[in-house]
Amino acid sequence: MSLVIRSARPEEAGLVLDFVKALAEYERLADHVLATEAEIAEAIFGENPRVFCDIAEWEGEPAGFSVWFYTYSTFSGRHGIWLEDLFVHPHLRGKGIGKALIAALAKRCVAEGLPRLAWWVLNWNEPSRVFYRSIGARAQDEWTVKRLDGEALARLAGEG
Repeated sequence: MSLVIRSARPEEAGLVLDFVKALAEYERLADHVLATEAEIAEAIFGENPRVFCDIAEWEGEPAGFSVWFYTYSTFSGRHGIWLEDLFVHPHLRGKGIGKALIAALAKRCVAEGLPRLAWWVLNWNEPSRVFYRSIGARAQDEWTVKRLDGEALARLAGEG
């Protein structure tokens, strides 16, 4: 059994998009995926990338991925990492692949002196919630996520 975690390569923008679509399908949000392969390529592999992707290979085949970016906390005065997406093909779950993807980000945080790694999990996704608790992640229940998008975003932007 071999597991490798590595950075995604520019020629893998299509693979990354395939993982995004598989994650969206799992999360019952397939109709929300608007990203194109070209947009993924520009975001991750363009001249000034602001988002990054790690690929997990199991026995030499792509098994999962994580997409992440740096955040900043004014309270700590330091950066952290936000894990935007984490996905492992269902038939490969239970082999430590997801844990290895998160551990790679934890190692990056420690090596770079970053005090936190954070992410969201859907409230209904109990298998993931159990997994995250098993690795020591704590829920941040005192915060409520807010979002402006679509018409509300455009309306507010027009008031500036």
